[in-house]
Amino acid sequence: MLSGNGVGDAGRALGGFLRARRGRVTPEHVGLAAGRRRRVRGLRREELAQLAGISVDYYVRLEQGRATQPSAEVLDALARALHLDAAERQHLATLAAAGRGTAPQARVSPLLRRVLAAVGDFPALATNHRLDVVAWNDLGAELFGGLGDPGRRDRNNARFLFLDEASRSVFPDWDARAADAVGQLRVSAGRYPDDADLTALITELSARSAEFRRIWAGGEVVMCAAGTKRVRHPVVGTLTLDYETLHVPASPGETGVVVHVFSAEEGSEEAAALARLAAFAAA
Repeated sequence: MLSGNGVGDAGRALGGFLRARRGRVTPEHVGLAAGRRRRVRGLRREELAQLAGISVDYYVRLEQGRATQPSAEVLDALARALHLDAAERQHLATLAAAGRGTAPQARVSPLLRRVLAAVGDFPALATNHRLDVVAWNDLGAELFGGLGDPGRRDRNNARFLFLDEASRSVFPDWDARAADAVGQLRVSAGRYPDDADLTALITELSARSAEFRRIWAGGEVVMCAAGTKRVRHPVVGTLTLDYETLHVPASPGETGVVVHVFSAEEGSEEAAALARLAAFAAA
């Protein structure tokens, strides 16, 4: 378990997230005088409690993990006071929810594997909530460091990023990709606090990577979305690709998976490079 971060403990996870977000909000940002003798980064507990309209004692108990089921009204007030975005609000609500059980396992259906193979002109892969790559097509396997060969890279994206220097060659924007991975793991840890494998992964990364510890301490949360990413391959060089994330719903007793599909504009240099890479992978 990560000391002080509450992985596997819903109350401590909620308190740790509130502390991290409180440290991010400056007094000036909410109309308070900073003063010269402040010893804390961000807001004091009593300042946040006042802004949220709750008692200081109750807020302290929330941060200490002694109050673990705040009402929707309290959560909304805290989210407003902390200026949380939509993803952070959802994560806060997840941490405060009661009755969560052990995380089920993700299953990749034969149909999903056929779909990945069918979009062979586009690099594609599927991940679970632990960032394990659970399925891919040939072009995706080659583009992202050799997923088809377990000897070339770890198939857990977070472990690959933080424990394998080769990831910095694959991802030129390594800092952004590392922050994304930590933010996604934080969301999963809040959603599945009883997942022993997820807790073990986060504990391992915290013990072995100072970069992971630093980013985790920031308390950021990230939801998979769409955009552009840069990827470098030794054969075709650096590519700037569009990507889309497709959420595959879970069957009863399972978790869903997220499919990541990458593409380039038709006729672009990136599209030509992907065609060359596809030929190289086939050969």
